[in-house]
Amino acid sequence: MAAMTKKERVRAALAGAPVDRPPVSMWGHDYLREWSPRELADVTLEQYHAFGWDFIKLNPRASYFAEAWGNGYQRPAEPRHPELLSVAVQEASGLDSIRPVDPRGGVFAEHLEALRLVLNGVAGEADVIHTIFSPLSVTAQLCGLRKEFAGLAAQNPAGAHAALAAVTVTLAAYARAALEAGAAGIFFAPLAWASQDISSPDFYREFGRPYDLQVLAGVREAPFNVLHVCRNNNMIGLLLDYPVAAFNWADHGPGNPSLAAVKAQTTKAVMGGVDQAALATMNASEVAAQVREAVATAGPDRLLVTA
Repeated sequence: MAAMTKKERVRAALAGAPVDRPPVSMWGHDYLREWSPRELADVTLEQYHAFGWDFIKLNPRASYFAEAWGNGYQRPAEPRHPELLSVAVQEASGLDSIRPVDPRGGVFAEHLEALRLVLNGVAGEADVIHTIFSPLSVTAQLCGLRKEFAGLAAQNPAGAHAALAAVTVTLAAYARAALEAGAAGIFFAPLAWASQDISSPDFYREFGRPYDLQVLAGVREAPFNVLHVCRNNNMIGLLLDYPVAAFNWADHGPGNPSLAAVKAQTTKAVMGGVDQAALATMNASEVAAQVREAVATAGPDRLLVTA
């Protein structure tokens, strides 16, 4: 088969068509260089050109969605997550105060600018997808670090749903703005809330799924929407009917299904193959061996190699 362009390779993989090889991309945080549009774009493009990725998943700082509603964070002076200083919701009644915010202002404007800079940098050579956290994950961030939202929602379920609705309105509009800026799709992430380690199927059906689907409905025309199901012991099986082009999860993670297992349950593409938890300690030959195993067990079609 003749060599394909990056976009041809990605679009063929998403469609289940033959490819010259599976598309490959990786991403991660540069905790010191993700605090301005220019820095984030620069580090993203540096990695893209250094490794020749077939597509770019723009990977902004994980705190910025919650910053839009008032959470406070300390910018790190060393490579680590920013420190949480204050939260927007401190008690159950605080959920009642959450309102939609401007999806094109503040930190959202900054990250739309970063997206435009990256798109300008690739000059049409490769698809760029933009990270969007789910309404449940963002609303939970406004309440603290981990499980606080579940307790507050039990105390004030009406307030929890009202807060989720407000966040959903904002994120849906922001996702559409990303497409208008030129993104090929969104990388939609429920964070830990689609893991049985802190959630449950019933909880997710009530507080996650309805709001996820509203965001995804607004970008359904995009060709490269991805659902990223975070963490171990995930509940990806409950989400395989989501209207996306591909599913991404830690396929090496404990309690998570293999690429082949998920691929057998969907007509969509799967993304993975490399053990994210071990990537920093593996050498090149070990990474290559995992890629070969992924292709051999899951098949080369409908496969995008990522961590």
